[in-house]
Amino acid sequence: MSTFRPRRSVLYMPSSNERALEKAKTIACDALILDLEDAVAPDAKPAAREAAAAAVRSGEYGNRELTIRVNGIGTEWHDEDIKVAAQAGPAGVVVPKVNSAAEVLALVAALEAAGAPEHTRLWAMVETPEAIFNVREIAAASPRLAVLVMGTNDLVKETYAEHVPGRAPLLTALSLSLLAARAAGVAILDGVYNDVKNLDGFLAECEQGRQFGFDGKTLIHPGQVEGANEAFAPSAQAVEDARGLIEAFESSTGGVVTYNGRMVENLHVESAKRTLAIAEAIAALG
Repeated sequence: MSTFRPRRSVLYMPSSNERALEKAKTIACDALILDLEDAVAPDAKPAAREAAAAAVRSGEYGNRELTIRVNGIGTEWHDEDIKVAAQAGPAGVVVPKVNSAAEVLALVAALEAAGAPEHTRLWAMVETPEAIFNVREIAAASPRLAVLVMGTNDLVKETYAEHVPGRAPLLTALSLSLLAARAAGVAILDGVYNDVKNLDGFLAECEQGRQFGFDGKTLIHPGQVEGANEAFAPSAQAVEDARGLIEAFESSTGGVVTYNGRMVENLHVESAKRTLAIAEAIAALG
């Protein structure tokens, strides 16, 4: 089984805000997206670009996975964003509105031309109807693509839908994207929850995302980190059950294997091993 990287809580932070970048060093999120796009005013983008690169190089963010979200393809800032981000060498470069496999390949070529180290991977945002129709090809386009990031706000906007509890208008897009990620063997992150004061609504959406199979959730406020970390981590009971199931299977001398009254097959063992791998990877974060 491949090494699991926890991405339960992935927090957007505006790179134009020095205080926010400093605060991010103390937030217990698994990953940070140092934002150059939506959270940064046009006249602040050049300084934000340099601040994000400096943050990545600083080595002051502990075990948090650092990424930089650049401005979109075709914008006046995109090319320089890609160049500076690549040279800073974050864990990932997050690109909004990736609509095709051809764009993935062009982005990978641009990162490599700018000197991105091998560990700097592409995170592609899926946030348009076109991207949904192409998501399987996007997910499988390049070994350098590591993560799909759902841009649910833009999907709602682009489809003229509404934000509603349960996210019925988005279920098709979420499902297709999840399937594409799993088919390609890449990670996938659920979109943001906008009402930062509605904790119950946020936790319900985290639970929905976990049930779907997402690896974690993108966040817009530090107050959402704890809930996401808990929702996307195996519970103590789940870990105990996983260990017991594996032990029962491995100690079997043949015939039908049961654990807690349920039949155990290879597929259950694989799921249990994944649960333990996730729990161990989270524990290793400290």
